[in-house]
Amino acid sequence: MTKYNELQVEANKNIKRVGRGIASGQGKTAGRGTKGQKARTGKKLRPTFAGGSGALARRTPKLKGFKSLRTPAQIVYLDHLNVFKGKTADNFSLFNAGLISSPYQAVKVILRGELTETVKLHVSSASKSVKEAVTKAGGTFVKTAVPLKKGTKAAETTEK
Repeated sequence: MTKYNELQVEANKNIKRVGRGIASGQGKTAGRGTKGQKARTGKKLRPTFAGGSGALARRTPKLKGFKSLRTPAQIVYLDHLNVFKGKTADNFSLFNAGLISSPYQAVKVILRGELTETVKLHVSSASKSVKEAVTKAGGTFVKTAVPLKKGTKAAETTEK
């Protein structure tokens, strides 16, 4: 039994020479069948062509409605904020704590459980009940814009 690494394989395979007589095995029609548009030389059909019966893309039903390009806000629950005892909870601190997947997206805090610690909340949005719960616990809520990623071009201009 030959091993895979001992196989004798040529890098360049010879092309099949079609239409070179009856004895070649690919003579006469050269594998194209008989007659028709595909048998003729110089004529190519696009892959979606279906014989003039209407394109497949035109015949298939389309999805209704539309898909929104807006990314939804990341959700953080109120009882998760008890980790930030007397500290500021913003996008980056929430990201470092593992509560959100990206610090560069909108964050909304919604009510679940109760807040027992004082927290300074600096996120893009929070529900009305969360704002009341934060102020009741002795903290503050400040609506802040979503931080932007620092581009590579901006970093190059500041270095020069």
